[in-house]
Amino acid sequence: MRIVVDAMGGDYAPQNVIAGVVDAVKEFEVTVALVGIEDRVRAELSKYSYPNDRIQVIHASEVVSMDDSPVDVIRRKKDSSIAVGINLLKNPGYDAFVSAGNTGAVVAAATFYLRMIEGVDRPGIGLLIPQVNGHAFLIDVGANSEPKPEHLYQYGHMARAYMQSVMGVENPTVGLVNIGQEEGKGSGFDKQAYQLLHDKVPGFIGNVEPNQIFVGKADCIVCSGFVGNVIIKMSEGLMESAGTVLKREIKKNPLAMLGALLMQGVLKGVKKDMDYSEYGGAPLLGVNGIVIKSHGRSTPKAIKNAIRATMREVEHNILEKMRTAVVA
Repeated sequence: MRIVVDAMGGDYAPQNVIAGVVDAVKEFEVTVALVGIEDRVRAELSKYSYPNDRIQVIHASEVVSMDDSPVDVIRRKKDSSIAVGINLLKNPGYDAFVSAGNTGAVVAAATFYLRMIEGVDRPGIGLLIPQVNGHAFLIDVGANSEPKPEHLYQYGHMARAYMQSVMGVENPTVGLVNIGQEEGKGSGFDKQAYQLLHDKVPGFIGNVEPNQIFVGKADCIVCSGFVGNVIIKMSEGLMESAGTVLKREIKKNPLAMLGALLMQGVLKGVKKDMDYSEYGGAPLLGVNGIVIKSHGRSTPKAIKNAIRATMREVEHNILEKMRTAVVA
């Protein structure tokens, strides 16, 4: 299995990306094609010891910054690590692409170069999120901020296929994010999306309010990319703030410090469940290729885990499952 990794993508590239790749090839049965400015990539690789036959370096002369517009990767930066890396998926022997770079550029390049699978109009980024009992799949979290109602029912089909094939959930349920549980809630867009999901997606259970997202109301949760991105970023900020407040209050009381010491294992388990770096990346579903988007602030651990998650998708033949999931 050969995974293509964008060496230049992310806030701490190429250092964190390459460190994560080295850890991955040491731990997993995988070969990685690192795409980026060759001199910088090889200079960083020289700091590590790793199986030489497990890492391939492919030169790309340009870098897409976080400030570049999504179309730049197509119009002006055709030799960027994102464009070159995604185009490699057209060739036999390259199974998937991973990037922690500019989300809009990754979505635009994947859509333009790989095209959409039949029956899907717009791609969506899905993310496994922790729930009280297990995980749910939230889609979309940033690829399509102004979807049409039919895009959401396509997301519902793809989310069910993902949970069935990758997570082993036999009959996944699907919910639509809304401001209330009642069928008539929300705007005209929400009502149209509700009707399409109700009529065309098996396992649809109705609306899911934001306070129900993390408690196990549904296995698959569908929303616009704007709403999904707000949910994810707000939950990340809330967890970081809660952790800071908890540490501050514990330090005020010696008994609380003792209690925290006794609960250290439990607290570590909670932190692990909520830590984005444990999940590594989010699949971009709907395009004709396996593309994983990692967090822009990805640590080496997050990159390693993104490669592990990507391997799982390749092993489960998720692309073929997506191709048969959507009813056109």
